[in-house]
Amino acid sequence: MIDVLYFAWVRERIGLPRERLETSAATVADLVAELKAREDRYAAAFADVSALRVALDQELSSFAAPLAGVREVAFFPPMTGG
Repeated sequence: MIDVLYFAWVRERIGLPRERLETSAATVADLVAELKAREDRYAAAFADVSALRVALDQELSSFAAPLAGVREVAFFPPMTGG
C-alpha cells in the first residue's frame, strides 16, 4: 500500500487530499498512468505532468523514480517564492 497526497489545484481537480492505494506501478510515471486511467478527474489533474512536482517520502524526486520501498507519494505544483 502507498499513500498518495495531492496539493493545491491537483487536490481541487481530484477532490481528495490523500488516498491509500494498492498499485503495481514500478515508477512514479507508471503510477500517474494508472491514476489517469481511473477517472476523468485524475486525467484532468495529470494532463500536463510538466506542471507538477513529485516527492517520494518527503524528498523531491522525478517521475522516472522507482516506487520500490516508497511509502508516500505527493503531487504538487512548483512552488513560487518571493
